[in-house]
Amino acid sequence: MRLFTACSIIVACCSLARTAPPDNPIQVSEINAIIEQQWRDYEIRPAPEADDSTWCRRVYLDVIGRIPSLDELTEFVRDRSADKRQRLIDRLLDDDRYAEEYAGHWATVWSNILIGRSGGQQRNSLTDHDGMMKYLRDSFAANKPYNQMVYELVTAEGTTKPGTEGFNGATNFLADKVNSEDGVLATSSTSRIFLGLQVQCTQCHNHPFNQWKQQRFWDFNAFFRQTRALRRYVSGTRDIAFAELVNEDFAGQARDPSDAMIFYELRNGLVKSAYPVFIDDTAIGVSGYVSDVNRREELGRLMMDSPYLDKMMVNRFWAHFLGHAFTKPVDDLGPHNVPSHPVLLDYLAGEVRKHSHDVKQLIRWIVLSRPYQLSARHTASNEVDDPSIGETPKFSHFYLRQMTAEQLYQSLVAASGATAAGSYERQEQERRKWLQQFVVAFGTDEGDEATTFNGSIPQALMLFNGDLTKEAISDRDGGFIKRVIADRKSSRDRVSHLFLAGLSRTPSRDELNIAAQLLAARGGDEVSMLQDMWWAIINSNEFILQH
Repeated sequence: MRLFTACSIIVACCSLARTAPPDNPIQVSEINAIIEQQWRDYEIRPAPEADDSTWCRRVYLDVIGRIPSLDELTEFVRDRSADKRQRLIDRLLDDDRYAEEYAGHWATVWSNILIGRSGGQQRNSLTDHDGMMKYLRDSFAANKPYNQMVYELVTAEGTTKPGTEGFNGATNFLADKVNSEDGVLATSSTSRIFLGLQVQCTQCHNHPFNQWKQQRFWDFNAFFRQTRALRRYVSGTRDIAFAELVNEDFAGQARDPSDAMIFYELRNGLVKSAYPVFIDDTAIGVSGYVSDVNRREELGRLMMDSPYLDKMMVNRFWAHFLGHAFTKPVDDLGPHNVPSHPVLLDYLAGEVRKHSHDVKQLIRWIVLSRPYQLSARHTASNEVDDPSIGETPKFSHFYLRQMTAEQLYQSLVAASGATAAGSYERQEQERRKWLQQFVVAFGTDEGDEATTFNGSIPQALMLFNGDLTKEAISDRDGGFIKRVIADRKSSRDRVSHLFLAGLSRTPSRDELNIAAQLLAARGGDEVSMLQDMWWAIINSNEFILQH
């Protein structure tokens, strides 16, 4: 007897022949043309297109940070229209139903880039994590142009904590960086994150691989010398309540505000002077008086005109969606580091500037491009395309990668409602507590941190036995397992529901046989069998991988 369930509907719809796709935006066609030319040059045959279920799961993870619900997956797969993929991305980007998740996901992505997962978590940190997240959520919710967001982060003044007088969440990017060793961390982070130029390599010596000189670092550093983060304390204590980022007159190291130079020392002991000069050798006024020249505002203006800003935007978003950037590392666009697809990088950089640095437009172009449509399948022709062993990426198949810790958390919540009870603040507290277990701060000059979310023993133990997993497989009334039993008529249908909810696919014959054997081993206790199957699914490589 055939089961007319979500499972059977998906199987039936996947078997339908798809009609010709609609015309793509010209930017998508250009991406395809450049990528396909490289495939021809290397005599590579790309992987086949990913099926609808796989692509749907992929785009939900990348755009809003979680896997689709079973209802969302079913709705997409049942859609027989030729432009279904384009309409799904439009829905995820523009529909009010997803606005909060979209803004929250990208706020998390960029908060990790700007201040790190542990930013603001340390006692007496000048960074306020909530303030950073609020600024970023509001920015992405409003689809603020990328270049405007960068300008605001680089030039921000005000307090770091929501609810305080003069609050400006953008200040949290620099709050903990400008006071560090005369703004060294502010210098290196700003140039690397937004321009893809790792000038920190020239802080103490000339660059070993190109013509950059030590002078370049200190010229860039001079832009931050008018800026300070002032500590504001809890009344009657020495505990920091928040910070206030301010611009103030800078006398220079020669104590002459009208000619506010700084000094640095070459490796041979020779001392040289530096003034604020941008990477393209554009100099601004030498005065340290803010009323004469606001150095950070001038830096922001110069950055807005820099082609490196456009390229870095494209490189970072491409890496997010395709798994690899055009350069390795993603934030090194220096002249010594040739991009894998220089023509495409330059083209997309020009297009984002023409389209006012619209983040959603760039996302559309990438997600609708042919490389993003491909399956992760290796073939005899494309197996040479393997960046994991040092090969230049050619994007002839989708590169498998592990979900981020944030994506996994949100996916577990989406799939089974496994989250802490209580207010939003309580749930957010539990989410951060769960995520912090995977973060290791290196404490280097760059404020580096790493994550143990990479198949390590701490990760395995947390996923096997952690509270979130226990909640996901709980047999409590109203929980996921009990809802599956109540909503589905047969054991086979319930097992299929688990696979669709977790993996966006139906179970194989072998997997159904395993479920049947497990049910027998459990003495017919279906709740226990479903708990075991769901535990195995959410702990599987297939669940954790983005594919």
